[in-house]
Amino acid sequence: MRDFEAGPDYYRDTSTHAAYPALQGVHDCEICIIGGGFAGLSTATALTERGQTNIVLLESEYVGFGASGRNGGFVFGGFSLGERAVLDTAGPEAGRQLYHMTLAAVEQIRRRIHAYGIECELKEEGVYLANWFDDARILDRQQRFMAEQLGVEWQRVSRADLSGKIASNRYFGALFEPGAFHFHPLKYARGLAAAVAAAGVRVHEQSRVTQIAPDGHGWLVKTAAGSVRARQVVVCCGGYIERLYPRLGGAVLPIATYVMVTEPLGERLQTAMRTGAAVYDTRFAFDYYRPLDDTRILWGGRISILERSGADVARLLYNDMLKVYPQLAGTRVDYAWSGMMSYGRHKMPQLGRLPEGIWYGMGFGGHGVAPTTLAGDVLAAAIMGQGADLARFGPWGLPSTGGPAGLLAAQLAYWYYELRDWMRQ
Repeated sequence: MRDFEAGPDYYRDTSTHAAYPALQGVHDCEICIIGGGFAGLSTATALTERGQTNIVLLESEYVGFGASGRNGGFVFGGFSLGERAVLDTAGPEAGRQLYHMTLAAVEQIRRRIHAYGIECELKEEGVYLANWFDDARILDRQQRFMAEQLGVEWQRVSRADLSGKIASNRYFGALFEPGAFHFHPLKYARGLAAAVAAAGVRVHEQSRVTQIAPDGHGWLVKTAAGSVRARQVVVCCGGYIERLYPRLGGAVLPIATYVMVTEPLGERLQTAMRTGAAVYDTRFAFDYYRPLDDTRILWGGRISILERSGADVARLLYNDMLKVYPQLAGTRVDYAWSGMMSYGRHKMPQLGRLPEGIWYGMGFGGHGVAPTTLAGDVLAAAIMGQGADLARFGPWGLPSTGGPAGLLAAQLAYWYYELRDWMRQ
């Protein structure tokens, strides 16, 4: 294994970057968006598509620095809070509407990729939910629930048929989601940034916000070298919000997840995967992985309250991969990294407006590609005076996550469910 400490992750190493200047001096705008990940970029995109371009977007590092540019690249429906829990909390009809909003977001991403000519290695080959357990009832229940409660048809795949696509004895059949896809998330984020910049949005990287303060009828947003006066402010900072705005930062838990990418496998890839689809499994502590254009496998899994070194991540995930594909023993791991996601205590996206007037979109957890896009559309509509969809997220609110105690509780809960997975198998 290579030395991971200094090297970039796979996504950064395989995408070009049109750098945007750091904020300098004093600026005025209608809307200032803080955060250059999917939520902030999607909000900017949705606003420009509605005719509003007097926007400044500030990113503390580079576009797609956080979870948006380092995730597994899966694009499918749903929230981090499972479908059953969404319906239990919101009610059957409202829960169904919320789920279908995420499906509409999947189509929105697909549309924008084509509309803006974003080259992001789009793979429209679906996603498998593979059954880790020798219990057909798991897939039976999920398929029936999706059809009867959500009106969504996932295709049942027998163990024998799945073995023709995935050469592993680990799985006992699967459900196939044909409308899902996967892509290179950092290329997509950078493509959105280029699109909004071309529409007139002023994008600034290396522009960490140090203060958000009331300023007359609007807000003053300060960075180390500049400031922005804006009538509206939208905060989309995810797992890297830190102490920027305590009311918001105290409502999310920064949780790490891990990803690795193998060496190019060439023809050896066919000994494991004979499909272009992405895969995840039915455990609580599931693996997720997908084949890449250059015959590598990108593999992700585990969550923790701690970021780890690349070498540690590589060792953990390499061993996880061999549990599924022992025939890949000896495969070199070329890239490995960890990064922070943001979870609300209730595991639903946190979208809304604080009493003092600041808009926010965060807490997308480990299932955020479609919901961040949904968030951008919902926030843009609300800013432009159409708040009906934003109100759908009101019941979840901004409960405190409890700081360090909340982090410890989250880690203990993960270990509990991981143990339950182990006992079940």
